[in-house]
Amino acid sequence: MISFALTAEQEMLRDGLVKFLDKHYDLAVSRAAVKTGPGWQPEIWRALAEDLGILGAALPEHAGGTGGGPVEMMVIAEALGNALVVEPYIDTAVLGAGLLHRLGGPRADEVLARIVDGTAVTAVAAMEAGPGLDDITTTARRDGAGWVLDGAKPVVTTAPLATHLLVTARTGDGGVSLFLVDFDAAAPPAGMTVHPLRTVDDRIAADLVLRDVQLPADALLGGPGDALGTVERAVDDATAAVCAEAVGCLRRVLADTVSYTKQRTQFGQPISRFQVLQHRMVDMYLEVEQASAATHLAIHGLGAGDAERARAVSAAKVTVARAARIVGQGAVQLHGGMGMTEELAVGHYFKRLTVIEHELGTVSAHLARYAALTRPAEATTTAV
Repeated sequence: MISFALTAEQEMLRDGLVKFLDKHYDLAVSRAAVKTGPGWQPEIWRALAEDLGILGAALPEHAGGTGGGPVEMMVIAEALGNALVVEPYIDTAVLGAGLLHRLGGPRADEVLARIVDGTAVTAVAAMEAGPGLDDITTTARRDGAGWVLDGAKPVVTTAPLATHLLVTARTGDGGVSLFLVDFDAAAPPAGMTVHPLRTVDDRIAADLVLRDVQLPADALLGGPGDALGTVERAVDDATAAVCAEAVGCLRRVLADTVSYTKQRTQFGQPISRFQVLQHRMVDMYLEVEQASAATHLAIHGLGAGDAERARAVSAAKVTVARAARIVGQGAVQLHGGMGMTEELAVGHYFKRLTVIEHELGTVSAHLARYAALTRPAEATTTAV
């Protein structure tokens, strides 16, 4: 039986992070950093690493972490979502660190240690046009002892901030390989073109074009052609973390909406007294709790076999996407025209929830994966 209760240590982790964000993370300052500044607050990132130690909280001790796991990751992601933190925890400390930890090697271990201490930021360039992680046309060919990459990677989130890229490419054997690339968006490797952009939810990303990008032999992580399974597991970890982030966003949006309806008056009374609006907010509450429960199940399924893990994660992503739409749209509507203004937090949360619906796989893609994994085996007949 799965327990949703946190241990005393996990509660301390949550409470410490929440208190830090309440005191130091201002939404207006964060939006200004994204829109007109560097895209993030480096001092916040350093504090997350040095003062709170959360960048390694979900990693085992032998990987430089503090021995946590998926539940710690969930606790952190939910708290960050509640404060609408744009700093790249999931891209770096979940997805990037997960790939580096699983594939290992001297270079991977070096970057992993730098992630934990806050001096490295990773961006993962894995998705292309298709819904699957193996739907890629980027290629890697041998060139002496090294490798040469050719292809394009659209909308790589966090890339403009990254010190390292993790790039998937198809090698000569037809399999998917993973490459670790030292990176600086201001001075990218020769042959790489970086087109920065800002997404609708105020996050920074970039389209990458690779033409004869030369890499050393040790840029390859693991063996050639055998990275797909590892990438799929790491992306499932990241998808579960995004679901947890969404739950944090949803709880904040619901709380702000309830508070607003208690203050907004119409016909001489708070609109929270109108039964039809009470029913609407109850529906929103139920969506939040369903999303939370599905996320817990996904988090506890991350250590299971491939099929069980994938089913749990896809079920959570579909449930969270539904909640993001219903709660996000309901919050904006109950706030009236103010709901989409820059001045109110709910508009910013709505944008993030809208992106989460599609991030790391659309609803249709996850429904298709879930259906494929739960389809009963075809019955076989034996001739008599």
